Amino acid sequence: MRRKVRIVERDRRLYGLNPVLEALRGGRPFERIYISREKRGANVKETLSLAKSRGIEVRFTPKDIINKIAPGVSHQGIIAIVAAKPYSTLEDVLRIAKEKGEKPLLILLDGIEDPRNLGALIRVAEVGGVHGIILSERHSVGLTETVAKTSAGALDYMPVVKSKNLKHAISELKKEGIWVIGADNSAEKNIFDMDLDMPLALVIGSEGRGIRRVIAEYCDLLISIPMLGKTTSLNVSVSAGIIIYEVLRQKRANKKDKKDIDILNRLFIK
Repeated sequence: MRRKVRIVERDRRLYGLNPVLEALRGGRPFERIYISREKRGANVKETLSLAKSRGIEVRFTPKDIINKIAPGVSHQGIIAIVAAKPYSTLEDVLRIAKEKGEKPLLILLDGIEDPRNLGALIRVAEVGGVHGIILSERHSVGLTETVAKTSAGALDYMPVVKSKNLKHAISELKKEGIWVIGADNSAEKNIFDMDLDMPLALVIGSEGRGIRRVIAEYCDLLISIPMLGKTTSLNVSVSAGIIIYEVLRQKRANKKDKKDIDILNRLFIK
């Protein structure tokens, strides 16, 4: 009979080997796990095995660093960061678009590390009709409590996928007939000269670095947002909002044009 374990959780963190292991066994969503390099034992091996099977990042860290992360806490050399909500799958997101009878509109994020930026982006994506967001597992913030708070409730309605490999995710989207377009300040084509009313996955990178070259090369096309002032970049959530609403504008305009044509056909074509 398994001994009941008291879960010690503060600000989406779990402390102690047994609480972390029990949460892993129970299928709870995790962002990452920190384990002291000195930690050994059968339970540690099981923790590593479960984390690997679920694609959870594990960082081996000196004990003094863990002490700094959790000062005054009995952590037993292990800390886990718990996700604010479970992650979805790519299949889930594509099914949502299909059930709504809409062309897929997805956002892929390459290296967004600021939780407030991610939260704000989730908020604008949700109100703009995006079907799902795909995060890279490495060098990207996860669904932390700060992300949830900054999203102002939008995270509850926005499916988020965590991908081990963005290149693989892009390849899968292309197989589904989805165009993958990257936002890049240096791109010659701008969003207002493009027909964006299509099955679309928009790739957005971090403010400082932008999209990594290896990811940009996987995109079907790169587009930019016209910059008329002296500022050379926009906040990622602002950039996403501009593009999302240009997509929405084009879809509504095309829908209206189609409706007008249908009316004319009914009036004049027997």
